[in-house]
Amino acid sequence: VQLQASGGGLVQAGGSLRLSCAASGGPFSRYVLGWFRQAPGKDRDFVAAIGWSGGYTMYADSVKGRFTISKDNAKNTVYLQMNSLKPEDAAVYYCAASRESYSNRGQYEYWGQGTQVTVSS
Repeated sequence: VQLQASGGGLVQAGGSLRLSCAASGGPFSRYVLGWFRQAPGKDRDFVAAIGWSGGYTMYADSVKGRFTISKDNAKNTVYLQMNSLKPEDAAVYYCAASRESYSNRGQYEYWGQGTQVTVSS
């Protein structure tokens, strides 16, 4: 499984960005695709995840109501729409794949490279 994240950039507080994660090497029917983020000097934290088959979603409390995770099965791509961005959302965002968990970082088997999100105040 290979994952390629893209879509990061610089945005003002209150703005929006959409991250994409292109997946290859599937099939992915048994996988959960998730987003994590890591700010300098901090742990890599769970952000959101979606089940590839059923589309069940899970979000960290800090992003509920602002971020939306979705998928396009035909394109093997998962998206993270980020609205109402705050300076504390700034981090390197990683997409990852797991067959065991939605939010447990240690149970994610495959990781893409990160994409930087910078939020100016």
